Amino acid sequence: MTKSIVCLQPLTPQQQERITAAVPGYRFAVTDGKNPDAALLETAEIVIGWPRHGRELLLRPESPLRWVQAWSAGVEKLPLEQLRERGIILTNASGVHAEPITGVIFGFMLMFTRNLHMAVRNQIGRQWKPLGTESELTGKTAVIAGTGAIGAETARIAKAFRMNTLGVSRSGEMAEHFDEVWTTERLGEAAGRGDFIINTLPLTDETRQLFDTNLFSAFKDGAYYINIGRGATTHTGDLIAALNSGKIAGAGLDVFEAEPLPAEHPLWGMEQVIITPHNAGLTDRYADRLVDIFVDNLQAYISSGDVRRNKVDYSRQY
Repeated sequence: MTKSIVCLQPLTPQQQERITAAVPGYRFAVTDGKNPDAALLETAEIVIGWPRHGRELLLRPESPLRWVQAWSAGVEKLPLEQLRERGIILTNASGVHAEPITGVIFGFMLMFTRNLHMAVRNQIGRQWKPLGTESELTGKTAVIAGTGAIGAETARIAKAFRMNTLGVSRSGEMAEHFDEVWTTERLGEAAGRGDFIINTLPLTDETRQLFDTNLFSAFKDGAYYINIGRGATTHTGDLIAALNSGKIAGAGLDVFEAEPLPAEHPLWGMEQVIITPHNAGLTDRYADRLVDIFVDNLQAYISSGDVRRNKVDYSRQY
């Protein structure tokens, strides 16, 4: 049987050519992830993306599937336990999003410090209304939960603004562009030092609703909360309570527990909240960057049977 790679996301001819050139002995095909060609799934050894329908074909005992390249950094929506039991390699898209998401993070921070979010609202109402509470990022402290690709890029740019950077990770190991890195157990203590607390965490059993009343109460008074990780890492009701009490000065939110955010949700009407529709990671360079990662891993896979980048640890769920 001819070995095959099936991609469930659209790729340009140039991107497809890069993949086929890396593995001339494989058949490569692109199909619609919403309505994929069943015959292609049945014979796929490597899959890029994950189908909405037909996934049972990939998980059946006789399936030749050996490797799944997720199209996103988060993998919580995939059948992790079944993939683990089958011994299937799973890689994510970590690294693809660092630049665009960092841009959104700084968009939030600059809007809050310069009151640009209020200026936009005032412009809509044709109001000339300087607030007089403008500040700047210089000297402020960014506490970044997660020191991976997004956290590291955020810390790098923060240094250009002469900010202080405090990272929080499971290991607490020092990372480039951070002044300090603390373990997750000290997240509350770290939050008390931050002018901006930035959540870049994946969704796992450990991080689900991690940001709740207890953690928000540890925030420095008047700090801002930014979440571009996963919506379910935050208890939305507790966040709203912290915003209403003034404990948190504002929030920049790209992800939510329920998406799309319902039209009647109170977050929409809060002036101190900036909402983006889970698009922080989107960029016209997305597929190019993912193909870079995939081709690098593909060359390793062909030579050794394993990958070298972005391999998901099933025990950690990321």
